[in-house]
Amino acid sequence: MTRVILGAGTTTQEGWISTQESELDLLNPDDFARMFAPESVDAFLAEHVWEHMTADEGRIAARTCYRYLKPGGYIRVAVPDANFRNDAYQQIVQIGGPDPVDHPAASHKIVYDYRTLLSVFKEAGYEVAFLEYCDDQGNFHYRYWNPDDGHIGRSYRFDTRNSSEKLGMVSIIIDAFKPQVISQTQNART
Repeated sequence: MTRVILGAGTTTQEGWISTQESELDLLNPDDFARMFAPESVDAFLAEHVWEHMTADEGRIAARTCYRYLKPGGYIRVAVPDANFRNDAYQQIVQIGGPDPVDHPAASHKIVYDYRTLLSVFKEAGYEVAFLEYCDDQGNFHYRYWNPDDGHIGRSYRFDTRNSSEKLGMVSIIIDAFKPQVISQTQNART
């Protein structure tokens, strides 16, 4: 089974290959071609990576991952949530990030809401399931997900700034699946 963490930083997970932008650039298809055959990856994981690309770059990256996923494979993506009603949070995740300029969020190029993130992956052909997100009214939605399928630290369950009484750090978290299509033409011949 081939499972890959994109833009891992210091993140490691048992059974996952951790990669950095310098070796596997989401915007460089040659990096993917060098490391993987098309339709050979079972899962990708990208925690707080997509916001470091423009929306157009995010679409390119989604299509590249789609090409290398096996049919039935998925990518789990987490990004900051534009609909989370918390001024301090929004200050941190804003485009260009907060001061100082060396803050990790300084390279943020977009802050997604659930609709804009959905469009990036739907346009690339994925079927998308929301695991965590805030709706247009700022209400937080959560659906149980298995961390063994890709652990997200900045999530309702795993970020220590959250409790059942108060949210301090949330993400939009999706699983985007590459559909597995079985041709009926092939079945008819056998």
